[in-house]
Parts: sequence; C-alpha cells; structure tokens
Amino acid sequence: MRFFSLLLAVAAVLAPIAAPAQPHDAAALIASQTEAMRALAMLDGVWRGPATVTEADGRRFGFVQTERIGPFLGGSIKVIEGRGYADDGAIRFNALGIVSFDPATRAYTMHSHAQGRVGDFAFVPTADGYRWEIALPAGRIRYVATVGADELHEVGDLVLDGRAPVRVFEMRLKRIGSTDWPAAGAVPPK
Repeated sequence: MRFFSLLLAVAAVLAPIAAPAQPHDAAALIASQTEAMRALAMLDGVWRGPATVTEADGRRFGFVQTERIGPFLGGSIKVIEGRGYADDGAIRFNALGIVSFDPATRAYTMHSHAQGRVGDFAFVPTADGYRWEIALPAGRIRYVATVGADELHEVGDLVLDGRAPVRVFEMRLKRIGSTDWPAAGAVPPK
C-alpha cells in the first residue's frame, strides 16, 4: 500500500512535465478559441459615457468612462482597456482585461489588471452581453452587462451574504467608433 501511494505521488508530480511533450494541433486549438470569441464580437470598438461608483462610505462620484475593445492573436482573445476620467481630464481609473476561452474546459476567463490589483475571473457571455464576479470574503461583486448596437450598459452590485444587493457601479456607454486596436501597429520584421 505504501509503494502504491508513493507511485501515485510520483505520477502526480511528473504528469505536468509529461503533458507538454504530447503533440497538439495548435491550429485547431486557436481555431476553436477564435470561434468561441465570436460571441464577444459585439464588444469591439471604442465606447464612451457616464459612469458612477459608490464607495464603501456611501459617497457616490461620477466620471467619464471609456473602453476600447478589440481582438488580438488572430481573434483568439479579446483585449479590453477601460479608462475613467475626472472632470479635469485626469485619469481616475485605468484597467486592462484579457478575455480568453479554454476549449478543454469550455470556459471563458478574464485576466484583469486594475488599481494595482491582478485577478482571474470566470467570464460568461450571455445572449445580450456578459457577466462576471469578484469573490469577497463575505460575498461578491456581481457585474452584468447588456450590449446593444450602440450601447454598453454595465452594472456592478455588491452582494453580501444575507443582505440585499447594493449597486456600487454603473456605466452607460455609447459606441463612438470602431478600432483596429490592439492588433494594429505591430513591429514589422524589417
């Protein structure tokens, strides 16, 4: 029995090392990711509009939020940059998100950098937008967005265990144009 346990432990350690040695079809993998990202094509473009945030002490403040969203790596991922501007034009908020799809798990993930924090979050496309959540020790912040031809409306609700949700974020953006970002401007070979 002890030998069997040792054998299982060794196999568990060696499995990640052996897995990359197995051949895979990169083209098929990328094609699957690209196909899945088509569900988010409605996000591509440049967006701007009003946003509000409610701080922990209940104070609310408004600002102008912008988003530029586009495909990258041949359309196999989606890159999102959000910027919030104060009345004087100073940047109050800046975030970068990368949405990807894993064909093995059939799940989308958003890798995010914002306000000095980094995180990975389940990202779920819906029929008319998307949703994602940030886990908290006693609850979560739930974000839900609806996207129309020219409007992206996202809300964030603080959902604490045993309490009614509280709206802590809202943005209502209008599409102001298309963009070739982030794919444009690559460094040429010569």
